[in-house]
Amino acid sequence: MGMTMTQKILAAHAGLETVKAGQLIEAKLDIVHGNDVTTPVAVKEFNKIGVKEVFDKKKVTIVPDHFTPNKDIKSAEHCKIVREFANEKGVENYFEVGQMGIEHCLLPEAGLVVPGDVVIGADSHTCTYGALGAFSTGVGSTDMAVGMARGVAWFKVPSALKFVLKNKPAKWVSGKDIILHIIGMIGVDGALYKSMEFVGDGLKYLSMDDRFTIANMAIEAGGKNGIFPVDEKTIEYVKEHSDKEYTVFEADDDAEYDGVYEIDLSSLRPTVAFPHLPENTKTIDEVGDVDIDQVVIGSCTNGRMDDLRIAAEILKGKKVNPKLRVIILPGTQNIYLQCIDEGIAKIFVESGCVFSTPTCGPCLGGHMGILAKGERALSTTNRNFIGRMGHPESEVYLCSPAVAAASAITGRITSPENI
Repeated sequence: MGMTMTQKILAAHAGLETVKAGQLIEAKLDIVHGNDVTTPVAVKEFNKIGVKEVFDKKKVTIVPDHFTPNKDIKSAEHCKIVREFANEKGVENYFEVGQMGIEHCLLPEAGLVVPGDVVIGADSHTCTYGALGAFSTGVGSTDMAVGMARGVAWFKVPSALKFVLKNKPAKWVSGKDIILHIIGMIGVDGALYKSMEFVGDGLKYLSMDDRFTIANMAIEAGGKNGIFPVDEKTIEYVKEHSDKEYTVFEADDDAEYDGVYEIDLSSLRPTVAFPHLPENTKTIDEVGDVDIDQVVIGSCTNGRMDDLRIAAEILKGKKVNPKLRVIILPGTQNIYLQCIDEGIAKIFVESGCVFSTPTCGPCLGGHMGILAKGERALSTTNRNFIGRMGHPESEVYLCSPAVAAASAITGRITSPENI
């Protein structure tokens, strides 16, 4: 029996000819990543190991993005720990405020991840980099510590699900709608510890930003990772952003999958996940009348240029409904500058939005957009658990940038087709 794309990458990094689902392996790591929330714990565990240096100063990446710029004394202390560790160990890819971005937008943009890499990160949405044909997955802070010390990690080789994406999606249907549809179809544990592998002729209609969004939310279906084959769009992106060598892996024709799902992208509609799970999805035609208090457009899921261009296209020349607030979070400083250069920042501000520095902030109920009791947020982020963005009696609805921008104008969940 052949191997899936993920299994081939893991086999190569374990120095093995073949691996099979369920097998325990030790694999070499190309990137070990952390943020300002998870790295302080990893630093504490790293110091217990007794080594003096990280395994490779170029292969450890740290991005303070969750509570930065520092929101309070505690977050300032956390960031101080991270900053001092990075400086002491000579970590070359530490991104201070001013150079930083939202981590899973920043690392691909900075060219740090390329096809064929194995990446672990002490953040569950590390699976984002599967859009580049890499195996990337979230781990705990202890695993990050060991990874920084030794440059290897233990994995149980995952089995896989194949998602065959067919045909061209309609204008306002994006990667966010596709992954919400999939999670609604299989459930938040439908891919538990499995590799979600996306293939099919429909991929040619998906931008890299769409693919990053889909891979980012593989964890919301319980997936170990999400991964896309490397095609011309991938290669073009990698050549633009990185000078690292890369390796293209392809699934064998006889690779074994636990399930195969065919999805006709042309039949999909803009999709919204209702509280309090990403699987609780409805199409825009089924939503009904839902008033909202806050809109968030951004995050590691939807803070890239395509996302912000779509939102700006809808908001241009219009005003945000005066009863709500709208927060725009560009994914990186470069994206921020590009929004200025293209006039997108001006559109957002003139329409009545807050245009923020890159930060995870409101996504995890950290800062810059906390919800009060009884409030509803419509957000392009990735989770809508109870209390995710603030008060446990608030509500979070997940959607695409197009739906978010349209709803910002009307004050209720609205199809972009109606603007």
